[in-house]
Amino acid sequence: MNPPELTSPDLYLNRELSLLEFNWRVLQQALDTDVPLLERLNYLCISSTNLDEFFEVRVAGLIQQIEIGDPYLEADQISAQEVLKLISVRAHELVDEQYRVLNDVLLPALAEESIETSPRAMWSQEQREWLRNYFIEEVAPVLSPMGLDSAHPFPRLLNKSLNFIVSLVGKDAFGRNRNSAILQAPRALPRVIELPPELREGREHLFVFLSSIIHAFADELFYGMKVKGCYQFRVTRNSDLAIDTEETSDLLEAISDELTHRNYGDEVRLEIAHNCPTEMVDFLRKQCGMDQDNVYLVNGPVNVSRLQAIYSLVERSNLKFKPFTQGRPSGTSSSSDLFATIKKQDVLLHHPYQSFSPVVDLIKQAAADSSVLAIKQTLYRTGSKSPVVDALVAAAHAGKEVTVVIELRARFDEAENVALAARLQQAAVHVVYGIVGYKTHAKMLLILRRENNKLRHYIHLGTGNYHRSTSRIYTDYGLLTSDKQIGEDVSNLFVQLTSLGKIPKMHKLLHAPFTLHDGLLKRIEREIDNASAGKPAHIIVKCNSLVEPEMIQAFYRASMAGVKVDLIIRGMCCLKPGVKGLSENIQVRSIIGRFLEHTRVFYFENNGESEVWAASADMMKRNLLRRVETAFPILNSKLHQRVIDDLNLYLSDNTQAWILSENGRYERVSRPDDQEAISAQSNLLAQMEKAY
Repeated sequence: MNPPELTSPDLYLNRELSLLEFNWRVLQQALDTDVPLLERLNYLCISSTNLDEFFEVRVAGLIQQIEIGDPYLEADQISAQEVLKLISVRAHELVDEQYRVLNDVLLPALAEESIETSPRAMWSQEQREWLRNYFIEEVAPVLSPMGLDSAHPFPRLLNKSLNFIVSLVGKDAFGRNRNSAILQAPRALPRVIELPPELREGREHLFVFLSSIIHAFADELFYGMKVKGCYQFRVTRNSDLAIDTEETSDLLEAISDELTHRNYGDEVRLEIAHNCPTEMVDFLRKQCGMDQDNVYLVNGPVNVSRLQAIYSLVERSNLKFKPFTQGRPSGTSSSSDLFATIKKQDVLLHHPYQSFSPVVDLIKQAAADSSVLAIKQTLYRTGSKSPVVDALVAAAHAGKEVTVVIELRARFDEAENVALAARLQQAAVHVVYGIVGYKTHAKMLLILRRENNKLRHYIHLGTGNYHRSTSRIYTDYGLLTSDKQIGEDVSNLFVQLTSLGKIPKMHKLLHAPFTLHDGLLKRIEREIDNASAGKPAHIIVKCNSLVEPEMIQAFYRASMAGVKVDLIIRGMCCLKPGVKGLSENIQVRSIIGRFLEHTRVFYFENNGESEVWAASADMMKRNLLRRVETAFPILNSKLHQRVIDDLNLYLSDNTQAWILSENGRYERVSRPDDQEAISAQSNLLAQMEKAY
């Protein structure tokens, strides 16, 4: 049989549909009775937030692609028009399932735990009076009902805001017939309101949606007219910033200006209450310029993610994940001399099982250490209240040379990064914004310390961001090392980021957009050569996404050569596993659990001399060819083996693992009743409470 043509479109799954499948797997967590009930509600909300971003970015990008006539196609060669049709079918299925899970599963289950939401039809007279007063005192004063006519055209609605179209009968104050109006609910208003204890009728918690309150009392806003109906709706807009980095002379100013327009981009999705009359649905659709494919009729609140308020308001530990204590490796306590610890041996942090605090403490110690001359760091996402930034500011105030490379274009964190840049500059930190045309996604910290009249490099390299909050919910590796050659590599990378010049050949690191792509391909080819020579050959890759065609083709070649290929891909995967004669030796699994899997790790068996790399990059074109990224080897033998053990644990997971099939759908791993349950995340939590 002739080998298949590896560029054939039939050998690739569509990336957008693959991303929707990831969101489907997240939603299935809301149905898992082994997950605490309020956490299941949280998973439903996460699936809603994920879908919002999918439309704001991915669907918006496809629509723009069609508008400008861009013929660019992914490896599957499906046109943007056809992808949008396929997305509409699958996204409608997903939305219908979200509301089925909410209405038929979660709300009844919450009611059994005395946590209820009360619809208008169920309000008692006392509850109605309290809610009417709440409406008059708290809601009505901040509403601005807008009657529609030639002087009051259909408003441009804020992205993802809660709105209502009101059907009216009667004459306005000027004697004119009025048939419709628009209400916009300000974001300052809570979307979920808890009734006081005396009105809960024996329930522990009783909530009312803001939308129900506005529905019930909308007639208070239209004195002299009759409200026939009030229907909630929401518009999702293109939220990607349109910035020509080659043309602008000041990236900070350009992003600041563009942020003011984010909430008013082009419409890409319209969600409307399912009971809205057809003629009003058509009216809204036309006003928003929506095709029918992008209209979603929903049976419940149009913004499901706002139900996360219930999670926050209900203090029921038995309905939430058990709190955990993050471990700290030996020698990394807040009172430890971290420089001495790192000088002695490399330290590998595995978040969230192990604390992020050693990284913050290292910068704090550097700020107070008279032997430290300089600190250099990249920041992609840090959060608005960042202990890392506090430590960098303290270092600058202490007279250290502090240089920070901030990626202003980190999507949806642009505003925080603009403010962060201003704060650092006020503290006399040297701030640069990375490379025009290439996002700086590498996670690097360099501390230069004078010891015995020589400079020693202390390094932190990570797979995730310097964000303390996400370090408790994202799985990531962070390497602390004083390895001389790695230090020189990182130092050269910072020089390149600030000077834009060429740098010497790296000693130990791989870096995008220069050597990472080719370096990974060469290592895959080495496994192919070993398998062809009858030697052991095995590849394990763990990352968030696998999209880049050359990588996929290399894995296909490896499979055909007899290399065992295990891919642990959380989200998008365009590779088709299990195809006869092509990918029979490839298995793709996805782990969906309590924590968001975020580590990027590459293992190559290398005929018994195994290599383990961790990286900031996923296997996507943008990461490997259009970003500044780093991949770093785990050289310490114990740490090296520890990462391999972690990978094998993920490959053994039989409780939170999903297996990808050739058709692009995932099946949850089924475990026989007599087989021991293995959860990689639970096992790691138990392991990491002890020091290594």
